[in-house]
Amino acid sequence: MPLKAEDLRFSVAPMMDWTDRGCRAFHRVFSRHARLYTEMVTAQAVIHGDRQRLIGFNANEHPVAVQLGGSDPALLAQAARICADFGYDEINLNVGCPSDRVQGGNFGACLMQQPALVGECVAAMKAVVSIPVTVKCRIGVDDQDPEEALDTLADILVAANVDALIVHARKAWLKGLSPRENRDIPPLDYNRVRRLKARLPHIPIALNGGITSITAGLEASEGLDGMMLGRVAYHQPELLHEVDPRLYGTPAPQPDTFAALEAFEPYIAAHLEAGGRLSDITRHMLGLFGGKRGSRLYRRRLATEAVQRDAGLDVLHAAIDEVRTRLDRPEAA
Repeated sequence: MPLKAEDLRFSVAPMMDWTDRGCRAFHRVFSRHARLYTEMVTAQAVIHGDRQRLIGFNANEHPVAVQLGGSDPALLAQAARICADFGYDEINLNVGCPSDRVQGGNFGACLMQQPALVGECVAAMKAVVSIPVTVKCRIGVDDQDPEEALDTLADILVAANVDALIVHARKAWLKGLSPRENRDIPPLDYNRVRRLKARLPHIPIALNGGITSITAGLEASEGLDGMMLGRVAYHQPELLHEVDPRLYGTPAPQPDTFAALEAFEPYIAAHLEAGGRLSDITRHMLGLFGGKRGSRLYRRRLATEAVQRDAGLDVLHAAIDEVRTRLDRPEAA
């Protein structure tokens, strides 16, 4: 089941503690086509943990990919098979996270230093699943030469029949920088990713890192197969409203943010009915209405009232009305 050209055109990055199933369901009401990724989950957790809690998802999240963390080919193969059976559209291997905890488990960005092992991991997963297996990586780590490091990794992955690469166009510094600093301090090098694509034109390659808008992403990913946005998509979810019309030539699922929220209500109601808290979902919605009158009051209501144990949809309605009722007023909130 190979990746199609449009599969990598736009995706929302896997982000720990953020891109859970509630977040993905929320993002889906803004775009039918955006490819959504889970938080990273380790192969060991998939095999031994509560699978429904860790990798369960709603059918309306498709297309959706699961990101695995690990470095043991046999365990990754077992986890990949489980995830494929759950119905995911893609298995992605994390070769980009620089956190100390991830390094301690010998996965994430530190695997840039073990490209042969990454190839074995991909080959092992490809051998047991029919869905695409992809890798998200950096251009290098620490004192590696990005030209040599990225080419070496890519060549080994091509030999392992990887289906696509998603490249965060920065180095990761495993010592001396925090994960947050690793997202901002190492300089971006989009041209390095373009050179990789020019050398491997038959391999789908998407760009990640520092993209602040759809327009900026189209410019940065010129000559590549797509873009992956992370924190900007999370903090400015209305940006996803542009994805379908601008990148896929189809209308957005809903005409505006208010309609999208109305379409999302049944999901929230089901979550509450199952015993979940309103804030489990609304924490992903705080970035809505940025710059609009009433947006501060909207955020304040959700931040203070949605966290209450008995908070229901009436709290969300009241927060939305802080913006809706001020749309035509001349004064700011």
